[in-house]
Amino acid sequence: MDDDGDYFLVLEYFYTKSLVLHDSRKFHPVLYFYFIDALAHIDYTIGVLTYPHHSVKQLFASEYLRWRIDEEKKGDRVLFREFVNWMKINHPERFKRLPILWQLIYNNTDPAEYRSFRIVLDPDVPRSPSTSFFYIAIDEFFNAEFLKSLYSDASLGTLFESFKRERT
Repeated sequence: MDDDGDYFLVLEYFYTKSLVLHDSRKFHPVLYFYFIDALAHIDYTIGVLTYPHHSVKQLFASEYLRWRIDEEKKGDRVLFREFVNWMKINHPERFKRLPILWQLIYNNTDPAEYRSFRIVLDPDVPRSPSTSFFYIAIDEFFNAEFLKSLYSDASLGTLFESFKRERT
C-alpha cells in the first residue's frame, strides 16, 4: 500500500475522467473492449497500491478482470494483440500514437504484461509503475483525439477492419 497517498491522488484523478461527450455505443466493439479493459487494469493496479487487497473495491475489480479473461477469447477480440503488432510494422506512425499502455502490453517484443491483473512494466524489476506513468496513461486514454479514433467509422476502427480484411 501507498503510505504517502500519492497513488490515491492518481486514483482520484482517474475517477474524475468521463466519457460524457462520447457515444460509447458507437465505438468499435473490439477497441471498446480493450479500452475498458485497460481502464480496469489501471484501476486495479492503482487500487492495489492504495487500498487493502480485500477491500470491496478490489474484490469488484478482480471479479471483472477474472470475467474478461474468457471474454477476450470471443469473436474478433482475439485479434487485438496481432492488430497492435501489425500496426507496429505496417503503420508505425499510427502505432506510436496508441496509448503507451497498449504499446507496452500488446507489443510482442516488450516484457510488459498484466500479471495477476496488475500492470507490470518489467517482470525483472520488482517495482510498481510510477505515479507519473499512471497520469500519462490516464491522459492518453481520455485524450479527445484518441477517443474519437475508437468509433467504428473512425481512424482506428477502420484500420482494425482493414487489418481483418488483409489477414483473410
